[in-house]
Amino acid sequence: MQVTAQDVRAAADAIKSHIVRTPTVPAPRLGEPLGVRLALKLESLQYTGSFKDRGSCLKLQRLAQQPSPPAGVVAASAGNHAQGVAYHARRLGLPATIVMPRTTPFSKVERTEALGATVVQHGANLSESYEHAQQLRVERGLEFVHPYDDPAIVAGQGTAAIELLEDRPGLDTLVVPIGGGGLLAGMLLWVRHVQPKMRVIGVQTEFCPSMLAKIRGEPQPLLHTHTIADGIAVKAPGVITSEIIKALVDDIVLVGETDLEKAVQLLAAQQKVVAEGAGAAGFAALLRHPAMFHDRDVGVVISGGNIDRRMLSTVLLRSLERDGKVARLRIEIHDQPGVLSRVTQMIGASGADIIDITHQRVFTHLPPRQAELDVIMETRGRAHVDQILLTLESAGFPARLL
Repeated sequence: MQVTAQDVRAAADAIKSHIVRTPTVPAPRLGEPLGVRLALKLESLQYTGSFKDRGSCLKLQRLAQQPSPPAGVVAASAGNHAQGVAYHARRLGLPATIVMPRTTPFSKVERTEALGATVVQHGANLSESYEHAQQLRVERGLEFVHPYDDPAIVAGQGTAAIELLEDRPGLDTLVVPIGGGGLLAGMLLWVRHVQPKMRVIGVQTEFCPSMLAKIRGEPQPLLHTHTIADGIAVKAPGVITSEIIKALVDDIVLVGETDLEKAVQLLAAQQKVVAEGAGAAGFAALLRHPAMFHDRDVGVVISGGNIDRRMLSTVLLRSLERDGKVARLRIEIHDQPGVLSRVTQMIGASGADIIDITHQRVFTHLPPRQAELDVIMETRGRAHVDQILLTLESAGFPARLL
C-alpha cells in the first residue's frame, strides 16, 4: 500500500497545531431507541465545516515546505474540498485556484472566495471542472490537489481515527461515509494498526454506490449525483483508496434519500448537531440497518456540516409534516360573512396555531355559494389533527388532511 499507519501518525503530529481536535460526544437520545451505545465524531466542527481540512492541511503544508514551492495550487470541487484547500493555502501563502461547475450555488462560491481562493466557474459538472483544472495546472505551472486519491490526503484524513480511538477506546464498531474514499481509507489504516478486530463499516448512497461496485469488481451501475448526500456522490472512487478499503473494510452498506433526510433531521432535533446529507450518512446507516449495530458500542463520523440553509429548513419542515406537527387541511365552508371567523376560532380553541390560510372561491368544483379554505397549522401531533378534523366535521364543515 502507498500509505501506512505510520504515515497517519506522522500526519497527526504535523497538522495538530493547524486543525481542530474535534470532540467525540455521546449520543444516548439517538442511540438508545436503536439499542446502540452511540458516540459521534464531530468533524462538522472543523474550521471549514468538514474533515477535508485534515488532508488539505497536510498536503499543502508539504508543498509549502518544498525547497521550491509551487507557484500555486489548483483543485476542482463544488464543496468541502474547495474550502479546505482555500483555507490552508491562504494560511501557508500559496495562491489557490478552485474550479467549480457553473451550476455551483452562489453561497459555496462566496464561501470559497472569502477564504482567499480565486474561483473559476467552468463546466456543467465536476468532471468538466476537473478537466479544466488539469488544463490550468499545465498552463500556469500549478500543483493539482486531488480531493482523495493522494497519499498525503489519505494520511491526513486518517488522523480523525487517532483522536476518535483516544477519546473512545471501548468502541467495537466504526461507521464512516464514503465518497472518493479518502476518509475511510485513512481511518482504516490506523484502526487496523491499533484495534485490528474492530468492525469498520463504510456507507454510500443508493444513488451512487461506486466504491461498493469497484471493490466487488462489478460493473458500475447507473450513478446519480442528484442526492441530498452530494458530498459522497462520487462517480470515480480513488485507486489508492479503493485498494486500502478493499483490503481492510468489513462491509459497505447503502442508504436511501429518506434515511439521509431522517438522519439530518434527528441529528438537528435530538442532538443539536447540524450535518449535511453526506455528513449524516453514517447515522443514516444505523437507521436503515439497525440489526447490524444492535447492542454494540458504535462510533459514527459526522463528516461535515455544510448544509445549505434552505435545504436544512426544508428537511426540518418536512419532518414536522410527517409527524403531524405541521398539517394542511382543506375545509369546505358556506361563502357568507362570519364563517371564516368561526372556523379560525374553532381551530384556535382546539389549541392549534394557524400559520397560513387561503380562501378559494374560483378554482374549486364546489357550488358558487360555497368556498374552500386551505389552512396550514401547527399542532401537537397526528392525534391532535384527528381531533380538529372531528370538531370541524361535527360543526358542519367537511374537512380533510392534505
